[in-house]
Amino acid sequence: MKKDYGSGSAGAVYGLGFIGAAVYFIGHADSFWVGVLGFLKAIVWPALLVYQAFDFLLK
Repeated sequence: MKKDYGSGSAGAVYGLGFIGAAVYFIGHADSFWVGVLGFLKAIVWPALLVYQAFDFLLK
């Protein structure tokens, strides 16, 4: 039995995107709690990106 787990490149892309988004959002934070919110936004940035893309394309 051969198991195929894929190349794992999607995880690397998400990881780099997470780091970049976290640096951006936390870097632009005015206070501690805005930084915490920025960290949470960095976790879900793909969902926000897809939502905004659909919103733009379907208008």
